[in-house]
Amino acid sequence: MKTRCEWCLGTQLMIDYHDKEWGASLHDDQKLFEFLVLDTFQAGLSWSTILNKRENFRKAFDNFNPNKITKYDQKKIDKLLSDSSIIRNRLKINATIINAKNFLQIQKDFGSFDTFIWNFVGGKTKINSWKNLNQIPAKTPHSNAMSKELTKRGFRFMGSTICYAFMQAIGIVNDHVVDCFRYNEVSK
Repeated sequence: MKTRCEWCLGTQLMIDYHDKEWGASLHDDQKLFEFLVLDTFQAGLSWSTILNKRENFRKAFDNFNPNKITKYDQKKIDKLLSDSSIIRNRLKINATIINAKNFLQIQKDFGSFDTFIWNFVGGKTKINSWKNLNQIPAKTPHSNAMSKELTKRGFRFMGSTICYAFMQAIGIVNDHVVDCFRYNEVSK
């Protein structure tokens, strides 16, 4: 029996996400954008709610293609607002369109979004050593800086707590608890 972070133990989908994705260093711009979109929709909701709708989000948002999303018009927005398989929130849908435009601008300015986003930790995963979930912060000075910079660049729904969740998901920080079997795997 593997020891895992307690937060993932509710469903097999959460366990699989924890075991295969969460906290692993991610450097693919397409996947980074996917997590940005999903974290935008997570604001105020549980991650399990978003994860359960992830495939629906992929279909609804053109597989998280930022080039396509920047071209969404009112007809497409109305279609998304009527799609009960995703979170139907006008502000978050509009934020996704705005964030796609800003994402593409960062790619243009820095060569990749990956280069830009990993600069917040000097390009290397920050390895924490939490013994239990209660020790893990909701935000940090790094997530504060990321939130401030993304907001300055026009991103929406990118508060410090959302930025920290994003940092955890893409492996900018290793927040697996030390006795979790994934802790050492993602620390390498």
